[in-house]
Amino acid sequence: MNLLWRPALALGGVLLAAGTVATYHKTTTFQHGYPGVGMAIVETNERLADKVKANELPPALPPASAEGVLAVNAYKNVQVLGHISSGDFTRTMTAITLWVSPQQGCGYCHAPQRDAQGKVVVNEDGYPQADLAKMDSDELYAKVVARRMIQMTQHVNADWKQHVQATGVTCWTCHRGNNVPKNIWFDEAPDPGDTRAVGYKGGQNTPALTNGLSTLPTSFFRPFLAGEESIRVQSGEALPSGNRQSIKQAEWTYGLMTHMSNALGVNCTYCHNSRSWADWSQSPATRATAWYGIRMVRDLNNAYLEPLLATYPPHRLGPTGDAPKANCTTCHQGAYKPLLGKSMLTAYPVFAEPKPQPPKTADLPVDLGQQAGATALAAAAADAGATTLAAAAGGDGGAVP
Repeated sequence: MNLLWRPALALGGVLLAAGTVATYHKTTTFQHGYPGVGMAIVETNERLADKVKANELPPALPPASAEGVLAVNAYKNVQVLGHISSGDFTRTMTAITLWVSPQQGCGYCHAPQRDAQGKVVVNEDGYPQADLAKMDSDELYAKVVARRMIQMTQHVNADWKQHVQATGVTCWTCHRGNNVPKNIWFDEAPDPGDTRAVGYKGGQNTPALTNGLSTLPTSFFRPFLAGEESIRVQSGEALPSGNRQSIKQAEWTYGLMTHMSNALGVNCTYCHNSRSWADWSQSPATRATAWYGIRMVRDLNNAYLEPLLATYPPHRLGPTGDAPKANCTTCHQGAYKPLLGKSMLTAYPVFAEPKPQPPKTADLPVDLGQQAGATALAAAAADAGATTLAAAAGGDGGAVP
């Protein structure tokens, strides 16, 4: 009997080896820390190619002249970016349209055109058309939010260089052709089993992308990325030492670290030295960059995103009625650096820092300023290939208004 089994086992071994070779994916290894302590990232070449494709930059629009009348004088109700020329303002609005609403166009943020019966006029794709005579109106919430997001982008680039450095961010970094960034978060609805004596999950055992499909809690964004809970759970002294961090705190921490690892497409050793996880002196510089990143996200959520709660319509709010907020994936989207470290600020320096808003000194006629600028904006958006950008960013241009 053994003699009969041996050829079969041998054949099975050959088939297993052949199957292993056939499914092997070539990999690329990046050593970024101390050799011998696992401080390396291993990626399959296929995934690297996918990341490169997913982080391509949109084509930059031709530069506009810096000469001419200021935007604050050329258009009505310009509260941000009034210091740039009307031509540069139109170029910037065109870029934002392509980055955020490539299918809806200007009508996503600006007041819609209405016919004699008061019905909204739509284009051939069914999207509202902007009323060129009411481009100054703030009646749509999206315009109010967009204005605040421009200020937030400038704040990030000017005041959080410890994290974004010279690369910076633009609207494309998060939106990438979608009205709403694909990666945002809301507070979770209460677990209906919170009051049960038996069977209470405590926010755990619910696999989700936020916790890496693990049994870790999924409610760690609020304490760490909106609140200021301490993330450190290891004591620096032998017990008893006064370290009162709980097991739940540790689970939240591991949940956040898992989220950050997935958001950047890296493993734990991208920021930590595995021989001493807590020792900053043995950690790579990326750990300090991540430390600033956590505090930057807290700042953005508390100073810019949550205060917009009253501006949003109900369908833009979370299950508990809170405003959408940012986390690490919002910008990184699986890359160790957003857009693989490629900067768009050279082409769009208007987002690099806030500038004082000059006083309005003149009012141009609507037909020369507001209407001509809006017409040029719509024409430039069409020439730039909005449909092509929408397809490259995901196909559907994101959420509807």
